[in-house]
Amino acid sequence: MNPLVSIIMGSTSDYPVMEKAAKFFEEMEIPFEINALSAHRTPDEVEKFAKSASERGVKVVIAGAGMAAHLPGVMAALTPIPVIGVPIKASLDGLDAMLAIAQMPPGIPVATVAIDGALNAGILAAQMIATGDQELFAKTVEYKQNLKKKIVKANEDLKAHTFKFRTN
Repeated sequence: MNPLVSIIMGSTSDYPVMEKAAKFFEEMEIPFEINALSAHRTPDEVEKFAKSASERGVKVVIAGAGMAAHLPGVMAALTPIPVIGVPIKASLDGLDAMLAIAQMPPGIPVATVAIDGALNAGILAAQMIATGDQELFAKTVEYKQNLKKKIVKANEDLKAHTFKFRTN
């Protein structure tokens, strides 16, 4: 089984955030790989990894980074595969990472999700892959329909809470 998505992070301290994407791929039955690679501490390994990703069947890279958030941009510079950057809240409430990931030069795009938004990165990666996979497309549609069902149920559950001046 070859990975369709590669989840990478600057260090294992980023794992609690990036794990959300991994759990989503497990639920959706999408093969993935997960690795710690540092644009600063292991640049040669990052380059080798990025340049070999398409040969391994990877369709999308999700790169999470905090503080000096260069990993997503470096990956995007080294591979033609779409890269989704996940800014991780490490300093300055994650705004430094978000800006570093979003502000890429022309020709080196990195899709950027919210700070600590690895779940959305996973969903976006699945939707990208699903453009050429009807079975996965159906799973992503079902996933989103289930989100709607959760809100409808939440509103039903809220009806059990009564207040003297509540109007609904």
